[in-house]
This record gives sequence, structure tokens and C-alpha cells, in this order.
Amino acid sequence: MSDARVMHFWDGERKIGEWFAEQIDGYEGVAWDTYYLYGPQATWETVPSPLVSSGGTIYGERETLEIQVHTLLTK
Repeated sequence: MSDARVMHFWDGERKIGEWFAEQIDGYEGVAWDTYYLYGPQATWETVPSPLVSSGGTIYGERETLEIQVHTLLTK
């Protein structure tokens, strides 16, 4: 994305995707094209929580994600 507010990170070894798949989704593999939405009260001790919502594909769930983000921002 060419938006100045967007930060890009590359995880060529897939460590983050593997971690989220195992710790949040509960399976061995790689979480691809998935979003994890946390609200303002979320903390990250061992695992971030509370999880408000997650889903994928991001494009396929874009309307749901938009509603959930909008709800968090208007509280």
C-alpha cells in the first residue's frame, strides 16, 4: 500500500504466521491472509487478549472487518 500510515514487515521465515496459527488459531501450520482484531483493552502478556474478532481471507471478510473496526472506533 502506498499510504504513509501503513507499515510493511516481511517475515520470510513465516515465524509470525506459524506463531499465530499455533497460539491463536490452535493448529500447526501458517496463518495466511488472516486478520486478528484486538480492542483498546487488549494486553499482550504471553498471548494477546481479548481477541475481538479474526477471520480470513481478509478480502473475503472485508465487510465484516470494516463493521468491527468501525464499532471499536466509535465506542
